[in-house]
Amino acid sequence: MKKLLSALILGLLCLSMNYGQGFQFSADDIDIQYKKYTLKNGLTLLVYEDHKAPIAAVNVWYHVGSKNEKPGKSGFAHLFEHLMFNGSENYNTDYFQALESIGGTDLNGTTNSDRTNYFQNVPVSALDQVLFLESDRMGHLLGAIDQARLDEQRGVVQNEKRQGENQPYGKQWDYLTKAMYPKGHPYSWTVIGEMEDLNAASLEDVQDWFKTYYGPANAVVAVAGDVDAEEILRKVTAYFGDIPSGPTLERQEVNIPNKVYDSRQVYEDRVPETRILFAWNSPEFGSKEDLYFDLISSILTSGKNSRLYQKFIYKDQSASAAVSFQSSSEIASEFIAWLNVKPGQDAEKLEKELWDEIDKFIKEGPTEEELKRVKASYFANFIKGLERIGGFGGVSDILASNETYHGDASYYKTQLKFVENATAEDLKKTAAKWLTKGKHVLICNPFPEYAVEPSTIDRSKLPALAEQKSSKFPDLQRTQLSNGLNVVLAQRKGVPTVVINLVTDAGYKTDYLSTPGTAKLAMNLMDEGTKDKSSLEINAQLQLLGASLSTFSSQDESNVYMTTLKPSLDASLDLFLDVVLNPVFPEKEFERLQSEQINDIKKEKSQPVTMALRAMNKFMYGEDHPYSSPYTGTGYEDGVSKLTRADMVEFYNTWFKPNNSTIIITGDVEMSELKSKLEKTLGKWKKGDVPKIVFNQPQTNTKNTLYLMNRPESQQSVILAGHLTEKYGDVSEVALEQMVNILGGDFTSRINMNLREDKHWSYGASGFVMGSKEVRPFIVYAPVQTDKTAESVTEIRKEISEFTSTRPATKEELEKVKTNQVLKLPGQWETNSSVNSSVRNLIRYNLPDDYYQKYDQNVRTLSVDDIRKVSNQVVKPEKMNWFMVGDRAEIISKLDELGFDNIIEIDADGNMLKPTVEPIKSDIKN
Repeated sequence: MKKLLSALILGLLCLSMNYGQGFQFSADDIDIQYKKYTLKNGLTLLVYEDHKAPIAAVNVWYHVGSKNEKPGKSGFAHLFEHLMFNGSENYNTDYFQALESIGGTDLNGTTNSDRTNYFQNVPVSALDQVLFLESDRMGHLLGAIDQARLDEQRGVVQNEKRQGENQPYGKQWDYLTKAMYPKGHPYSWTVIGEMEDLNAASLEDVQDWFKTYYGPANAVVAVAGDVDAEEILRKVTAYFGDIPSGPTLERQEVNIPNKVYDSRQVYEDRVPETRILFAWNSPEFGSKEDLYFDLISSILTSGKNSRLYQKFIYKDQSASAAVSFQSSSEIASEFIAWLNVKPGQDAEKLEKELWDEIDKFIKEGPTEEELKRVKASYFANFIKGLERIGGFGGVSDILASNETYHGDASYYKTQLKFVENATAEDLKKTAAKWLTKGKHVLICNPFPEYAVEPSTIDRSKLPALAEQKSSKFPDLQRTQLSNGLNVVLAQRKGVPTVVINLVTDAGYKTDYLSTPGTAKLAMNLMDEGTKDKSSLEINAQLQLLGASLSTFSSQDESNVYMTTLKPSLDASLDLFLDVVLNPVFPEKEFERLQSEQINDIKKEKSQPVTMALRAMNKFMYGEDHPYSSPYTGTGYEDGVSKLTRADMVEFYNTWFKPNNSTIIITGDVEMSELKSKLEKTLGKWKKGDVPKIVFNQPQTNTKNTLYLMNRPESQQSVILAGHLTEKYGDVSEVALEQMVNILGGDFTSRINMNLREDKHWSYGASGFVMGSKEVRPFIVYAPVQTDKTAESVTEIRKEISEFTSTRPATKEELEKVKTNQVLKLPGQWETNSSVNSSVRNLIRYNLPDDYYQKYDQNVRTLSVDDIRKVSNQVVKPEKMNWFMVGDRAEIISKLDELGFDNIIEIDADGNMLKPTVEPIKSDIKN
């Protein structure tokens, strides 16, 4: 089936292929060949066979969301999503732990206003365990929910709500929800709910909620991957068939508020810029006009050639963000557009100009060229999603969502047809119908008879794992052009996408020889124009080709990265090479992006995590080190403001040499053809000498020091604690990875289970080692509620101290992370982009080409002694320095009692606001 689908897609893409004209797409040529079954208890089963990798996606959708709640009981759907992850009657422990132990990837659960879903990709050998787990929580959950578990997950959800509202603009959705829907409307409360409703939720409330909505007749199970449909039917019938259907439910009908008058609302929040938001009630999800609004949104804000980007970002440079989208929901939707106003700009003027642009569209509609471009982009994005069997936008997600919302898993064809047949006049009429009033500025057939199947499942234990299929990582093909450029090909046949990545040994570390922020700005500018094409022409051509291209830097590398479709590979590669070889760094674009980077720095200084990331390196490495600049790479306002276009050209001329670069290609490409084409193009690229970056010994003279950044009124404190550890390769990296997973890398790691699951002080906490070529930071990260800041520091200290002393890693912990690491490998390389990323990792750290073929064996042979040895090498509790962003007035008194050698107040650039010899404690006493 998969081969037939791929052939149909490739045939479609080849239609009317033309470098300048793009593609003519047809919805009739896109066909996901699935099988549908209905069990006697009403459960709908959808099966799609895709045998390219030995993995399967299991996607379970319940047709229940926040709109099914009653006033005063908001947040139940989302709270129950969390509860269903915490164990069932026959597997009464955390589901993440089970999924991690069988190699689950792309796994999560989500809730919106209309549905709740759970999804995971697993090795096919683990399919029975996943079906057991999903069926157990569908049919055997209530006995596992007690008051303690309810209280625990209530606390987690409330921390999630705090974390969301603590972000800039985090409160806008609450205001918008209440403004767009009258009180009592099913959409008049947020999905996450109100604090008081969550506090009032009783055990009886949540049990009644489950009994009402989580039966098989209200659910869809979609299974996709390396499976046989009839075998899946037998398995699903066995695991789910004995579960009672649940009560019959009436569906809420379309209910779009008739908002006649315009309204306005103004509020204040801790944000770096003014945001102007327009919202209108709009048609329900899946309707023809709903799809028209997706196209309208793309014309307004998708890509550099979109109208609002052109006006406000590119030409006037008066806004830092121009966003629009159709927020589609089942019984009513909203069309939303906003601008983030740059500091110093007239917000009232931009509000008028934003309306003028939308009003112009209402009166004139789109051009044929605009419509053609966004249609091509819509189809390309849909087709790219078909490469994946699971996750958002993957095949199982497409089938389950269409079956849940429309009663027809093939309804996606209707939506594609709406897009294909849309005319400029259709879009113009839709805009005029819905956007000319009610603007908010902020901003039944007898029921079927059901039966159940006799149960044949032994639920006293999990099913045994089937034989594990080996992971598939492609063999690498290498060559070198005459000028020294290394070429690495990971050939994957039958996949419609191709990924091209030019990796240059540069990145933020090169700012050490120039000005912090240079590498980021230069790479952001690199795709903004070539000798023959402007930035807008490049962007327009990418859309027509169904491709995307980005240029960016990380700490050690600078990248030119493209994802495209196989039929347009030649034309896409020509465009890619033009960007690599012929960038002109236009002065006009430089000034625009320079201003944007300065504005980004200001934003970073307002956001808790980036505040810490900006300052951390200066104190971890010392100022005289290539890694001492802000980890974000943006640099400092003063330095970036003094950069010139000549600095960008110098960066390119200095570092972009073929003998300093590697090009990585992943996809259905032949090396002989690839090398010939590259030799004729990139082969003309002249090699040259490249400066050597000297990594001196980091000058770190402090330990047990707290660097505090004050952020008044923060609902959370962000904690980063860490120290430098050995460079890559100086310790056993395989052992290091598993050690980190035990301590802080996995959901069920010690740190996260302590602060999130046991204490309920954080939505999530972790530990990791940052990926640098040279000495790199070992970090513990925890955003925690403000009133538990000091207590969280104590718990983190306890975890890292005990890990190297009284409570080292155990055999049981090691076996869990080893199994998880090995079993999730097949799902790790489902897409070409993920394979390309792994190849880049091989090259970055000079690993052997067969590293990932041997990886599972290297993990399997790890012993507890290996883990404990690397723990003692890497985790140094006595060397920890601490970086914290929070409300100083609320947290300082308790922090002062924790025995820090010094507490130093700094700003987001790492500038000290207190002398290093003057503890804040003594300052308070005086």
